[in-house]
Amino acid sequence: MPKMKTNRSAAKRFSVTGSGKIRRNKGGKSHINVKKSSKRMRRLLEPDFLEGSAAKKIKTYLPYL
Repeated sequence: MPKMKTNRSAAKRFSVTGSGKIRRNKGGKSHINVKKSSKRMRRLLEPDFLEGSAAKKIKTYLPYL
């Protein structure tokens, strides 16, 4: 059986933590930031973690990560 390919677009957007969780960065923080509050901008800097069926789907795209 041939090797499975890693989906490169998913590999650039998601990373797997040591415990197996899928980490992603939030969007919406690169421009048009004047109208966004400091609190909102701080929250956008924190990574987000996928759960449930979304995490399961992404793990199929990243067989070797």
